[in-house]
Amino acid sequence: MTHMRSPEASLGRRGLLQSAGALIVAATIVPATRAAQAADAPPPVAPNVFVRVADDNTVTVICKHLEMGQGNHSGLARIVAEEIDADWSQIRTVHAPADAKLYANHAFGMQGTGGSSAINNSYDELRKAGAQAKAMLVQAAAQAWRVPAAELTVSKGVLSHANGKHGTFGEFAVAASKLPVPTDVRLKDAKDFVLIGHPDGRVDTPAKTDGSAQYAIDVRLPGLLTAVIARPPRFGGTVKSFDAKEALAIRGVKGVHAVPTGVAVVAEGYWPALRGRDALRVEWDEAKAEKRSTADLNAEYRALLDKPGKSAKTAGDSAAALKGAAKTITADYEVPYLAHAPMEPLDCVLRRNDAGVELWYGCQFQTVDQANVARILGFKPEQVTINTIFAGGSFGRRATFTSDFVGETAEVAKHLPTGTPVRLIWSREDDIRGGRYRPMYHHRLTAGLDANGKLVAWQHRIVGQSIMAGTPFESKDGIDTTSVEGASNLPYQVANLNVELQTTQNGVPILWWRSVGSSHTAFAIESFIDRIAKEGGQDPLAFRRSLLPADSKFRKVLDLAAEKADWSKALPAGHARGIAIAESFATTVAQVVEISRGKDGAIKIERVVCALDCGTAINPNSIAAQMEGGIAFGLGAALKGAITLAEGKVEQSNFDTYDVLRMSEMPPVEVHILPSTEKPTGTGEPGVPPIAPALANAIFALTGKPVTVLPLNRAVAV
Repeated sequence: MTHMRSPEASLGRRGLLQSAGALIVAATIVPATRAAQAADAPPPVAPNVFVRVADDNTVTVICKHLEMGQGNHSGLARIVAEEIDADWSQIRTVHAPADAKLYANHAFGMQGTGGSSAINNSYDELRKAGAQAKAMLVQAAAQAWRVPAAELTVSKGVLSHANGKHGTFGEFAVAASKLPVPTDVRLKDAKDFVLIGHPDGRVDTPAKTDGSAQYAIDVRLPGLLTAVIARPPRFGGTVKSFDAKEALAIRGVKGVHAVPTGVAVVAEGYWPALRGRDALRVEWDEAKAEKRSTADLNAEYRALLDKPGKSAKTAGDSAAALKGAAKTITADYEVPYLAHAPMEPLDCVLRRNDAGVELWYGCQFQTVDQANVARILGFKPEQVTINTIFAGGSFGRRATFTSDFVGETAEVAKHLPTGTPVRLIWSREDDIRGGRYRPMYHHRLTAGLDANGKLVAWQHRIVGQSIMAGTPFESKDGIDTTSVEGASNLPYQVANLNVELQTTQNGVPILWWRSVGSSHTAFAIESFIDRIAKEGGQDPLAFRRSLLPADSKFRKVLDLAAEKADWSKALPAGHARGIAIAESFATTVAQVVEISRGKDGAIKIERVVCALDCGTAINPNSIAAQMEGGIAFGLGAALKGAITLAEGKVEQSNFDTYDVLRMSEMPPVEVHILPSTEKPTGTGEPGVPPIAPALANAIFALTGKPVTVLPLNRAVAV
């Protein structure tokens, strides 16, 4: 069970490391008795701190990655539990404090969670930390029992010797903490794993079941105020003037303040804050606001498809190969803006005093948020303590380089007396109308076939905004890697290939969205592959296999999905299958969708078969859950997800107008994991990209009409 702390007890580095009767491991083990903790003993010096073994026999894994529902804490804890040979019932997890020196994400160069990196990022260091802790406990027991350490065995948290002596981790925690940390430890062979690779539950299930799990909305501090912000109805608008008289007259409203993003209303609770915001009279300056409609933007993007872009990938001579091709095929694909719409809307609690700032929220980018809050409130980053707690989903939304909702909380706090805590809440309408979106993209693909139906040329032009522009990840060559991923690294073998990018600029705020670039490139590429296969008179599976090396993981995953979906067996009349494959964040996923059409013409999704290669499967149950969740997320977007603008104003506001997949619409899903002993790769996002094209291809197979525009409800009865 995950232990969540009281908001009044800081989970900063000092509070975390002053642990009761414990040894703390990763490169250093330091004891801390309960008496020492009460006496405010200094924290240990530790270049890395990931494992804490307490004298109550618990093993706590300090997780540097945000748990936002994806189950990474259970996976991270499982890695440690495997190497230390703990019993699963001993395991606890806590979020790490914000400290990039100790807890940097090696893929980012800062502390943060994203890119399906948590398990892959921490696998090696947590295995070593667990093995170090085990070695020190073994050595402590060996010294106490006066036997060679090599003669001891460890199983389910119990150390044993053939002479009959045995003891728990807790009995030797303090003694072990006084030993030097071994630098060279032996890690288990995969064949000896007893936890990794075996399906099991999650460490956070009890807390999320009994209600003790803490989210930002649950944080209670003395004198806590609540803030909401009135933001401009069009992106790029600013406040010209406002009248707060009626808002201030509402009982419970404590203040109305101008902030960079709008006008904040601060009150004694959420309801009076909302009523106060409704009573505000704001005049907006829209001189620089985005005022175009979706139709206008689509027209601009379609025109850009006719113009060459910057080269993102070139191989051979695609222009010459197309001229010599026996047949050419061209198709355009369009995908809309998409909202993240996490179940928990954005919220954050902040309290400042003369010494620094303390925050409580589901933090995805600790290093960035520390820096931005420090800048806004006039402190040093190290004076900003972030208590990372559970987040109810994100899909990328909580990871921004401007720290938008966190920065807004800091801006509001500037107007409050020192020591007054404040909670900022975005309503769902706030986020869907004024949040950040997966960019809209248009694609044009052209293929050339020879007389035998072999693919000899491939051209792909992409039009859309740059997520990376203005961030530390911006490319100097003008190619946004998130716009072309999945396209510039096309898995299929084509001798003559060209991928181009036209980067657009407009006022609609954008952000990475679950599976980022592959969320749109896979739809275009995999849908087009089926078009080519049909033009060449080939089976879609056979055509894909012909373009993939026999020993590639793409082909192995494709074959596994096809086998489990009975691809070679005939279907009843009115049924059809579609297949698609995509790789994102080093995980390859293939999916087969089976559909049927009823007498009313409506299409029903009968089942989805998913196969993947994600390296070592830490917990197959969690992996299956992530694939199922990704499929549900992707299906909702593919079937009906779209953010549209009318004269610059977002037309959607909540789940009544930005519809998501309903439980009644969820098809049965089968998940099959390719066995592997390679280092694990991420599974939080890669389940999303193949589902839209697999469904589109099934519709194409059933109706003979290709799907080129998402969401599908624009063109198909579903």
